[in-house]
Amino acid sequence: MLDDTDHMMDINARIAARVRDLRAAADLSLESLARRSDVSRSMLSLVERGETSPSAVVLEKIATGLKCTLAALFDDSHAPASPISRGAERVSWKDPQSGYVRRNISPANFPSPIRIVEVAFPAGARVSYESGARDSGVAQQIWVRQGAIEVTVDKVTYRLGEDDCLAMDLNAPVTFRNRTRKTAHYIVVLAT
Repeated sequence: MLDDTDHMMDINARIAARVRDLRAAADLSLESLARRSDVSRSMLSLVERGETSPSAVVLEKIATGLKCTLAALFDDSHAPASPISRGAERVSWKDPQSGYVRRNISPANFPSPIRIVEVAFPAGARVSYESGARDSGVAQQIWVRQGAIEVTVDKVTYRLGEDDCLAMDLNAPVTFRNRTRKTAHYIVVLAT
């Protein structure tokens, strides 16, 4: 069984491999990706070597620069494509900045326009993704399973309670907030 340190090294290694592979597939240098993502070359190098635990905000910028979803950065690049995702094989990732925990539910590397992600969002947490504009359309729905969250898309704020679902396009800045004293649990469904 992995302890927290081993788990973080494992997920950082997975993210590192995925970013390297996606950058190579896009035929981008570190400098080119740095310009496209607004993340420094040195930070990108640290991420690709698995020597840092980047925040969700940094990973979102990298994903935007690579023209993929944030969820795509958590796939195991070396896992065989399969239509099945087994619960025992899923890895959780904790954002070092906000403490939110995400886990990809969808099968890794399977060619599908749909991605499912599970999130546990701690009390008082806030995450802002400023890089909203994308070349290709990405639709997202957020389904709150437990608790309450606030989602601001561009300048419009939506307060979501248990069993509420919000549909939106990822073409504007988005901020997630949990103003309550309890962890909120929600499901994110992305379609490209």
